[in-house]
Formats: sequence, C-alpha cells, structure tokens
Amino acid sequence: MPTDASHKLIPMTTFVLEYYANEGYADLQILNLMNNYANFLKQSLTLGMFVPVDPQGNVLKEPKNYTSWRSLEHNEGERTDIAGFEEYGEYQKAERKCMFEGFKVGYNGYSKVRIIASYDESIELSFNKNDLLPTGFKDVESLIVFDDIFLTSNALNLIGIKNKS
Repeated sequence: MPTDASHKLIPMTTFVLEYYANEGYADLQILNLMNNYANFLKQSLTLGMFVPVDPQGNVLKEPKNYTSWRSLEHNEGERTDIAGFEEYGEYQKAERKCMFEGFKVGYNGYSKVRIIASYDESIELSFNKNDLLPTGFKDVESLIVFDDIFLTSNALNLIGIKNKS
C-alpha cells in the first residue's frame, strides 16, 4: 500500500494545516483544493467506492485471470476493443470508479456484503443489500476512525491532487 500521506484519508483540519504549512499562504488553487476535499469527505458512502460494482450496485466478481490480464501493458488504459473480453473491460471500468484502495469482498451473502481492507483485516465494513448502505458509517468523513484508508488515483483526481505515481 502507498505510504505517501497524500494517499491517506485524513481529517479536514489536518488537510488544511498540512497544505497551508507547505504553501505558506492560501491562494485560489489551495482554497479550491480545500473545498474539493471537504466535499469529498461529505459524500455518502457506497459499495462502489470500495469494490467494483455493476450499475445496480451489485458486487462484480473478478474475472478469471484478471490480475494477469490487467498486468499486460496493452491492457493498462481503458479498452473498448476487447472482443471476447468484455467482462474484463466492464470490471476494469468499475474498478476505476473506486475511491479507496485495497478492499476486497470478505462475504457476499443474501442480505449483506462485508468488505475488508486487504492490508489490515481489522478495517471492515458491512453493506445492507436492500438499500446498499453501510452499517454504522454515513459518509467518507466517518471513515477517519480508521488509521489507514488509502485513496485511489480516482479519488485524488476528484479532490484535485496530482497523483505522484
């Protein structure tokens, strides 16, 4: 997992203080970044922020040999010319919409989906399949109770942070 602090979910006050300390002043770009981060923190949590889901919010099963397929250089970008591999393309597209890195499905039952962080199994969330809402967590900001929640490049782009990797 990334260790760069810009990849971690942090409290708003920490975000503001760190960016202000680095810049020394708050110009329009920094104020915009702070506004974007505040709006990101207020987003309601969805299952698709953690794991790839279909348009109805149901967990997508990772296609067979997907990790190997994705590791091929010509499959890195978004693919639209993958006849016979549509399942791979749909999964890849859904994966790019995730906001948090390293989550996997621990349990996918009749009424509940439980996800866990692959890098720390004590980080666990359950989503009710009826309304697709998480149990005990309301918005992104509520996840700050966990020490290590890592943001994807999609989340960083949404906030306005240039991804260094």
